[in-house]
Amino acid sequence: MSHYRRDYTPGATYFFTVVTYRRRRFLCDGDLRAALRDAIQLTRVNYPFVIEAWVLLPDHLHCIWKLPDGDADHSTRWKLIKRRVTNTCPRLHKPEWMTASKTKHRESTVWQRRHIEHRIRDDRDFSNHCDYIP
Repeated sequence: MSHYRRDYTPGATYFFTVVTYRRRRFLCDGDLRAALRDAIQLTRVNYPFVIEAWVLLPDHLHCIWKLPDGDADHSTRWKLIKRRVTNTCPRLHKPEWMTASKTKHRESTVWQRRHIEHRIRDDRDFSNHCDYIP
């Protein structure tokens, strides 16, 4: 079993990558974009963050967030955003793709299980990651 070590630095700025399950290409669909926008707004009510940059591609997204001072919980934010999008767009769930692992972890077939994070270390790192986002 893999053990992932996440970076949880309070108040940090992070670059994230989030990918659809099986790299399905639906993130640019109108209903999904609206659901994602609403999920972000709802999540930011109780778990604020500043969006520094964002790009939405058909099968994945990249973004840069600045978390509030004293707060490092990006995992809860992503969990809530992904869950809200999944619940808003049930057409994306494919029951025939469910595995024992997905059932055990109470997942759908919309998103890959994890997100990838990279803590931005300095201005140069921030600039490099902003350049990566078209």
